[in-house]
Amino acid sequence: MKRTIMKDLLAWKSSGRRKPLVLRGARQVGKTWVLEEFGRTFPDGFVRFNFDKNPEFAQFFQTTKDVRRILQNLAMASGQKITKDTLIIFDEIQACEDALNSLKYFKEDAPEYFVSSAGSLLGLQLSGGFPVGQVDFLEMGPMTFTEFLLADGAENFAEYLAAVDELTPLPDAFFTPLTEKLKHYFITGGMPDPVLVWTEEKDPGKVDRLLSDIISSYESDFGKHAPTEDVPKIRYIWQSLPSQLARENKKFLYSVVKPGARAREYENALNWLRDADIISKVSRITKPGLPVSAYDDLSAFKIYAVDVGILRSLSHLPTTAFAENNRLFTEFKGALTENYVHQSLKRSFEVAPRYWSDATHEVDFVVQRGDAVIPVEAKAGEAVKTTSLKRYAKNYSGQTPLLVRLSMKNLSYDGDILNVPLFMADELDRLMGLALCNL
Repeated sequence: MKRTIMKDLLAWKSSGRRKPLVLRGARQVGKTWVLEEFGRTFPDGFVRFNFDKNPEFAQFFQTTKDVRRILQNLAMASGQKITKDTLIIFDEIQACEDALNSLKYFKEDAPEYFVSSAGSLLGLQLSGGFPVGQVDFLEMGPMTFTEFLLADGAENFAEYLAAVDELTPLPDAFFTPLTEKLKHYFITGGMPDPVLVWTEEKDPGKVDRLLSDIISSYESDFGKHAPTEDVPKIRYIWQSLPSQLARENKKFLYSVVKPGARAREYENALNWLRDADIISKVSRITKPGLPVSAYDDLSAFKIYAVDVGILRSLSHLPTTAFAENNRLFTEFKGALTENYVHQSLKRSFEVAPRYWSDATHEVDFVVQRGDAVIPVEAKAGEAVKTTSLKRYAKNYSGQTPLLVRLSMKNLSYDGDILNVPLFMADELDRLMGLALCNL
């Protein structure tokens, strides 16, 4: 499988100001696999130390802060050679806090070594604080739709989408099969194991079982790693996710989690899920401005699942829905579509997406692109309305260079609204640039 994060890893490798690397991401998104693939680009390959499977390695970090001595001990204990041309991988590093803290000493005392680390619940450790400036961070998520196309033997479609340079309708020869591929992606999501099974066997039942196993592993982590008093609350929030997104107004409500629930009782549980990279919080902004974070309304937000396939499985939406026209996109208020769009925006834009609403209207997402703040609607079908976009544009006419709608309508730009097919969400940043150049 080809993962686009590889280019970021190669850039880190060639950087003259390289620091130890921390690769963040939820369980099962492929962090270990991609680091090992990356390690094969090194003259002396890679060595991997898993602190979860081999807790005895932790002793080497407890007895000394001398990183060269640590490396000597690791090499002798594992029987693996470690050189300056080896990629060192500390896997499940959250299981060894001393190893995590040692990264700053690798940066200070042995910068010539290539040190990388990853962990399924690394965000929980990092949320407690980490020396600023001592490491390089990379975020890794599930496979994008583009990566799914590459894995599914549809390189020609991925190459075509990347080459589109005019904001005109796509031929049916591309539009129709890409719509079908997107339905398949809504079934599998972007977790590598379900994607692999789909590409090899095209068996929805096996995909469902794998997704169910991943959800079970997440839920098992609740009990193993969360504070005991928060575990029931975490489960309530997690199980409420489909219901939160099934409402017309998708603002997160604690009352949907449990009748009578209050923010102060459930805030820690919600933050645990976010720090574990299992959900994302999208804040409401009071108005567009730069930076968008300055206009966050801390009392209003939406939450999304880490992956659209995980959300479909958690919602018990059967795979048979994909055969019924666009039902898979429109089911329970287009929740899958909105979750999918959020995943793409999160990966495509440096600043996390927000959303906007007033008393009667809501724009699904607002993204900061350079010095522009752009509203983005996510529509599940072809019958689309632009009421909220137009209200937003009316309220902020001098601050809105472009209106964007993702839907099942074909690519078009009328000088006002840029309509982008849902299967081109990964190309949105580039398409926005084309539209802004035409102003």
